[in-house]
Amino acid sequence: MPLSISLITETVMTPSVRLQEMIRVIRSARTQGEERGIIQRECADIRAQFRQGDNGERSHSLAKLLYVHMLGYPAHFGQMECVRLIASPRYSEKRIGYLGAMMLLDEKQDASLLITNSIKNDLSHSSQYVQSLALCTLACMGSAEMCRDLAPEIERLLRASNSYIKKKATLCAVHIIKKVPELAELFTPSARTLLSEKNHGVLHGAVVLITELCKRNPDTLDQFRKAVPELVQIMKGLVTSSYSPEHNVAGISDPFLQVRILRLLRILGHNNDTASDAMNDLLAQVATNTDSSKTAGSAVLYETVLTIMDINSESGLRVAGNINCKFIFTTLTTIVQTDHNAVQRHRGTIVDCLKDQDTSVKRRALELSLALVSAVNIRSMMKELLIFLSFCPPELRSQTASGIFNAAERYSPSKRWHIDTILHVLTTAGGDVRDETVPNLIQLITTASELHCYTVHKLYRALVKDIAQQSLVQVACWCIGEYGDLLLKGECEEIEPMQVTEDDVLDALETVLQSHMSSPATRGFALTATMKLSTRITDNVDRIRSIVSIYGSCIDLELQQRAVEYNALFKKYDHMRYRCNLPGHTNGDTPGEIKEPDTSKPKPVEAGLLSEPASQSVQLQMKAPSGNVIPAHGLGQVTQTVLLNNPNKASLPCFRFVQLSFLLNLSALFMHKLDYTFIPLKMRIRVSYSNQGAMHQDTVLIDSFPSTACQPSISPL
Repeated sequence: MPLSISLITETVMTPSVRLQEMIRVIRSARTQGEERGIIQRECADIRAQFRQGDNGERSHSLAKLLYVHMLGYPAHFGQMECVRLIASPRYSEKRIGYLGAMMLLDEKQDASLLITNSIKNDLSHSSQYVQSLALCTLACMGSAEMCRDLAPEIERLLRASNSYIKKKATLCAVHIIKKVPELAELFTPSARTLLSEKNHGVLHGAVVLITELCKRNPDTLDQFRKAVPELVQIMKGLVTSSYSPEHNVAGISDPFLQVRILRLLRILGHNNDTASDAMNDLLAQVATNTDSSKTAGSAVLYETVLTIMDINSESGLRVAGNINCKFIFTTLTTIVQTDHNAVQRHRGTIVDCLKDQDTSVKRRALELSLALVSAVNIRSMMKELLIFLSFCPPELRSQTASGIFNAAERYSPSKRWHIDTILHVLTTAGGDVRDETVPNLIQLITTASELHCYTVHKLYRALVKDIAQQSLVQVACWCIGEYGDLLLKGECEEIEPMQVTEDDVLDALETVLQSHMSSPATRGFALTATMKLSTRITDNVDRIRSIVSIYGSCIDLELQQRAVEYNALFKKYDHMRYRCNLPGHTNGDTPGEIKEPDTSKPKPVEAGLLSEPASQSVQLQMKAPSGNVIPAHGLGQVTQTVLLNNPNKASLPCFRFVQLSFLLNLSALFMHKLDYTFIPLKMRIRVSYSNQGAMHQDTVLIDSFPSTACQPSISPL
């Protein structure tokens, strides 16, 4: 038994490996399990060392435990050891103890309160290095209770003669103010005196402390506005000082202090004319003397721009005009995303930059101007942008047009204003707009039914005046084809009256078709518009037929195909051409809802009813289905009645009907043979249905209908 005790004691008292050796062993572990095993053995050894009391190894053991903590392993059992080492008279042990406290303790731990007295004693220590340890620890993890107890000690150290201690004390005071805002008044008098220090570290800490004080209390802000001249002198000294190896960073004298001073000046000059005027010249000097080609210089210029935008100086942006334009506009574009109103105050100056001779300046001013557009200033800003579009360099037209389109779509005050704006862009830079502009404008015109007359008149005038802008010509051709009847009436209250004849309209379209400036796509729009007019005019159908027939042998396959199809309508299906000649008809009608005009007396047409002109009197009607769900296993059926009335036994063209909604969708295609004694009827039924979440589609042909009226029953397939 005595032998066993002796062996155990000898094992425990064996000196542990040093920190460097432990790090090497842990890093050499090949698996995570092996690493955990090493960590567990070392932690067990560290616990044993802590239990042995003062044996000279405690600081080394805590250092190893801190490394274990950095790897993410539990190290809470070392908290009390931190408290013991902080109370140690040895500096080497205090240093490890304070480091451990900053890493292992926080204000939520009860152990943090145990070091308050030790910190207070060390703040009065004769060694500046021990004082520094206490200040750093308090600034890092001091709780509100600790801050209240130790605030007088920190205020005392702010007046110390040692610059090293002053620097640490100012940063500690910042932490105290954040934790206990009501203690801010305690540090206000001392903070002002720190601005007279020559040491850059103390100045940096003083500026940070004053910034925090100004943020917390408006009364304090008014007090420190009196210190603007001192801050300006400090900043001028940094900007104009000669080379100083101690503070130079890439040719910039202490950019960290410059940035802090600029941030403080921004706070002091906000909404205060006196303070803003006092720093105006300084900002111009910083802008002209700072090199933005280096990162340090860019940081200073960035803060300069932010300060310029936040102070109450109307000429602020002009003062900063000597700053590299690329940098300032890039910065402002970033600012406008977070502080839109700050940049809005200088909108006039930014718009003036659109007239600059440098294209790069124009580009960045354009980006910023587009970013400034809002629902409040849409009319004034768009006026300026449209003026810029008329004289901007060719390489900026596409970007300008796209920006105007996006802004108009987002903030348009009315549809008429929206249409007028887009038409102005198309008239000015129609060749530089995006491809989707034409369909987007067509969609806009379609939805603005009250503006159809106004739009077609305006587009016709633009088309007659100039056919060089292809996008404008395409929209004009489409609009004339759709609403040509409104144009021929010549009655439009919203625009100056203009008498337009059928020949005038056809002349304009034929000019587009024959022009060498017209692209194949534009000719396609013009040819289709010409064909559409055949349903809206009566005296020039032969001329339209002649125009269309010319392109039946066109070298362009698309135009040739359209012309051949349109000629077929004239020859074989001429009676169908007037089907679409309805008041207010547009291409947006639902497929299958083909309505016939009654020249004698207008009357409503039932949904789903298709009728031929009076000379033909053919009628086809599909009744509503009996349901939209078919039971499984043949336990039920859905029926639909189709009525066909053909008293004159005329030939029937092919129709495509509206698909019914819900789960069961039916569409029918009727095919007939011309036979004036008997017309056999065939029906091709396509059934689209959902079965257990999967979509299916079946098609069958039914040809066993009687020759007279029929009432078929559609059963599930």
